[in-house]
Amino acid sequence: MQELYKEIHFYLNQEEEVPFKQFDDYYKRVLKYFDEHAEEFKEEDVWKALFISENVMSNADERSKEVKNQKQAKKYSRMSQRLTLWAQNFAARLARRGYNEEQMNSHFEKMFEDYETFKEELEK
Repeated sequence: MQELYKEIHFYLNQEEEVPFKQFDDYYKRVLKYFDEHAEEFKEEDVWKALFISENVMSNADERSKEVKNQKQAKKYSRMSQRLTLWAQNFAARLARRGYNEEQMNSHFEKMFEDYETFKEELEK
């Protein structure tokens, strides 16, 4: 989980847009990891999974509206839809642990700061 979490931070802080093939590869690795491990996630992993799914979902949604290639637009749209379900799952799990929407939003926003903790490692 930690490697996927670091990777999303790297992508979010890049100047240039991630190419489709690289984006698709990351998306597939995320889904595979979620499919295989989501049931055993500890609270910290649920937060990271929510962060990953929300960011990839919103990015895929934006790309689906902007890309001219219809085939890619459909793929981006499907990515967004599938990750929306995961994001809802993770948010519901956090709600069951007692977090309200405001607390979730606050924690989520602070997670963007995690980039600074491993920035040097990612830029190598």
